[in-house]
Amino acid sequence: MGQMMNQPLLISSIVEFASRHNGGSEIVSRRVEGDMHRYTFRECHQRSRRLANALQGLGVKMGDRVATLAWNGYRHLEAYYAVSGSGAVLHTINPRLHPEQVAYIINHAEDQLLFFDLTFLPAIEAVAAHCKMIKGYVLMTDRAHMPADSKIPDLMCYEDLINSHSDDYTWPQFDENSAATLCYTSGTTGNPKGALYSHRSTVLHAYASALPNALNVTSHDTVLPVVPMFHVNAWGLPYSVPLTGARMVFPGPALDGKSLYELFESEGVTMSAGVPTVWLGLINYALQNKLKFSTFRRTVIGGSACPPAMMNTLIDEFGVEVVHAWGMTEMSPLGTACVLSSKHKAMPQDEQRKILQKQGHAIFGVDMKIVDDDGKELPWDGVGYGHLLVKGPWIISSYFKGEGGDVLQDGWFPTGDVATIDSDGYMQITDRSKDVIKSGGEWIGTIDLENIAMAHPAVMQAACIGIYHPKWDERPLLIVVRRPGQEVSREELLAFYEGKIAKWWTPDDVVFADALPLGATGKVQKNKLRDHYKDHKLPTA
Repeated sequence: MGQMMNQPLLISSIVEFASRHNGGSEIVSRRVEGDMHRYTFRECHQRSRRLANALQGLGVKMGDRVATLAWNGYRHLEAYYAVSGSGAVLHTINPRLHPEQVAYIINHAEDQLLFFDLTFLPAIEAVAAHCKMIKGYVLMTDRAHMPADSKIPDLMCYEDLINSHSDDYTWPQFDENSAATLCYTSGTTGNPKGALYSHRSTVLHAYASALPNALNVTSHDTVLPVVPMFHVNAWGLPYSVPLTGARMVFPGPALDGKSLYELFESEGVTMSAGVPTVWLGLINYALQNKLKFSTFRRTVIGGSACPPAMMNTLIDEFGVEVVHAWGMTEMSPLGTACVLSSKHKAMPQDEQRKILQKQGHAIFGVDMKIVDDDGKELPWDGVGYGHLLVKGPWIISSYFKGEGGDVLQDGWFPTGDVATIDSDGYMQITDRSKDVIKSGGEWIGTIDLENIAMAHPAVMQAACIGIYHPKWDERPLLIVVRRPGQEVSREELLAFYEGKIAKWWTPDDVVFADALPLGATGKVQKNKLRDHYKDHKLPTA
């Protein structure tokens, strides 16, 4: 046996390290109350210990679930460390879920306490009567902003709560495999299911995600996570940023293009991360106002595929490096990141861009493979595509409370994605298994069709679905949202596909919409589109 110290990998060690070795690094938050808040990792650690004492005083025990319904901000960060660090389980709730789903997951998780931002007071008042197990509600604000009256009895004030407790607290030591955080899927089909992460899996994910070939977080960076802390722990940034000593900026609830641009510029943000729909708003604001970024140099885009046109705009117009990433709630979430290797540096720019448009290379800790319908592994040739399976130390082995039964296939987790992997190990998602179009016994991937449409200058958003065809079973229907003030016809869009794909992949029809339905995590809800257009008649000629 090796003769090394046996020290458990615990989330509390991250905030302890940040306080002790990067204590002066700043955390800036745009608060729900409207002003800006600034303090350091040292002060964050101190207040987290106060909150841990407060939780103990409220009767929270090892393994109890404590919920949050909050934006990205310093109080939410304190809860991240106080709850998990004390041995309880942090359950972040997505406020974009339907109220019925919010009540469902609160009850399913058996949450004991709920911490929430002022924004969500009406929502909590509406569901509180249905959440029988919660013993206390904490409004994450100060005394001056507490409501004069509330439908929630004995509503506690966050600042009063932590100020009434000492920071004299020693983080407990326990098994690193203990549960740390609980995140639920977005529940597009059926009720949301919970992914229960451990301290060990979270710390390992923080290590790996910070690596240069992943998110590349360093002490030189000022990081603004646009991806919400209620969505898969903001892709691990609340852990990887303190781990590296980077400066952190939280945007609060203001995620429109103008608010983000002003915060990027005023705080000297160098790196960010978020889903494509957020960058669409920021890009449009900057282009319309003929603005550039003075410090913003790198962004991580995931959640859904980054359209090549968006990537090209960020790189060519704004000088922002785009790291295309992929993962899932069930994967904590990071699985791959697309960074060029040394062999790609001599390639022409258009060839490099083709690689960067892929979801990328597995980061250390994640293994993956593609299989056919019979479970036979397929070669990594960049041509054949199949069902994507993954495994690793931060990938779930089962859902919380055993929901969905045995989810693994011979030790591998089926992602529900259809993908191809090239000989260098770069993976590219071609579709979700449930979204792929089966036309005449052949598969048509919708992502390529959507990306081509969004490369047209008049197209702001596009989604492609399969609808019934009497001869081919299914054929592609393209749904398009035009850019404001732009015009493009069905015929012009269909002609735009010529020479870019196999002719039989070309959509049979185009419809124009004012907006696309988005789910709780910013993804297009294709199930709603399929339901809405199920009776659409495709042209016969």
